Amino acid sequence: METIHNLIGGRLVPAQAGDFFEDLNPADHSDIVGRFPKSGATEVEMAVAAARKAFQVWSELPPPKRGEIIYRAGELLLENQKRLADVIVKEMGKTLPESMGDIKSSADAAYFMAGEGRRMYGQTTFSALDKRWALTKRFPVGVCGLITAWNAPMAIITWKAFPALICGNTIVLKPSEDTPLTAHHFGEIMKEAGLPDGVVNIVYGYGPQTGEALVRSRGIDLISFTGSTKVGRMIAEECGRNLKKCSLEMGGKNGLIVMHDANLDAAAKAVAAGAFSTAGQRCASTSRVFVHVAVYDAFLGKLFEETKAMKVGLGSDSATKVCPIINTRQYESILAQIEAAKRGGARLLYGGRALTDGEFARGCFIEPTIFGDVAMDSKLAREEIFGPVLAVFRIASLEEAVEKINSADYGLTASVFTASMDLALEAIARIQAGCCYVNAPTFGSEPHMPFGGLKNSGNGTREPGTQALDVFSDWKTIYFDYSGVARNSQYKTT
Repeated sequence: METIHNLIGGRLVPAQAGDFFEDLNPADHSDIVGRFPKSGATEVEMAVAAARKAFQVWSELPPPKRGEIIYRAGELLLENQKRLADVIVKEMGKTLPESMGDIKSSADAAYFMAGEGRRMYGQTTFSALDKRWALTKRFPVGVCGLITAWNAPMAIITWKAFPALICGNTIVLKPSEDTPLTAHHFGEIMKEAGLPDGVVNIVYGYGPQTGEALVRSRGIDLISFTGSTKVGRMIAEECGRNLKKCSLEMGGKNGLIVMHDANLDAAAKAVAAGAFSTAGQRCASTSRVFVHVAVYDAFLGKLFEETKAMKVGLGSDSATKVCPIINTRQYESILAQIEAAKRGGARLLYGGRALTDGEFARGCFIEPTIFGDVAMDSKLAREEIFGPVLAVFRIASLEEAVEKINSADYGLTASVFTASMDLALEAIARIQAGCCYVNAPTFGSEPHMPFGGLKNSGNGTREPGTQALDVFSDWKTIYFDYSGVARNSQYKTT
């Protein structure tokens, strides 16, 4: 079992109090992946000071040069793809193909943002005043605090870190306590890529101690957070009090519509994959499906077949489609919500059991679960579960489906399956979500596309894509006056 320390100013620094937490394999809690420091305000402020010191040099490096380092990081991610994916499988439980995809997405983000080093365009325009040039240019924000989730442990880090770095910022990263080893390897990759010491700093620990200290630090200029809406609200309140910039990507209660003319085979595959891959532990996962009454029974039959084919197992098993639940706390929460749904009158159509025998005995496993006859005002219909639980609803029209999708307090992703272009365009126009799909699962986004949501799913910012540059940079408006001040009467004073 490896003991790993904080990365501060290019050095590995232990927590001052000497306390550690254990990183457990969710498929086998007897397997301790590593020990990491329980950091607090002292370690956070050390990391912030190191980032402030490195900011002067890093921010003055031309963006194309910064891009060369980020591009090299992308190459290293791909060169080490299998090794890094194995780390994700072990500490997060995700299947190997999904973990390989996580690393590939991270490398894609590196290549895309490296290119932005030569494309961070401002604007040059005309001034209404005589003999003036008017232009705008991006400048870095300063020191960015990144607080990341565990369900896409490398991708979420890189989708934040690479746009922050290309803009000239330095970073203090607080990764999830459930996937700290992935973050450690990210730090090693960046160092090998040639990143100067102190540009990326990593502090490990829990949200109430480490995360809160990072958000409250006066040396942090921006907070970028991916996680629950509850925590996001607290971060927004703290940042608001100090007029600190923040970017929030939070929860979802994502809906998928199956219309009467849909390809039911494709729709069933999309719903099963969207609801149960990564055990439903994705902010973009499908948690509600609205099926036209004309095809409801036929669709359910196909959905059951697809769900049955999704094997629950260890991430290291190539046949596994549904991985373990990340930790005991989340496991117990999901099971409690399943029981509450049954008590509330929802009809259990499929699954619903914890798996505890054989290979499941030492981890947290729940089989895919499907409910019908769900009341629209119930928690199952309105609140994020973050587990392999799906609610199915009958609808008589697109209008009814859209109304029910929009009734939730979230607006992250949504999808519609239909053969009609008219219905598809109408759905996209009316659904309140940051990402919409036609005849495709609610799978999230790509590194060159913006991702984020409405209502309780976000605060209006978008990461990654070129839109992330607006999060991690500030605009400066610049004028050049070549009229000669002495010759211009508008400057004369009495």
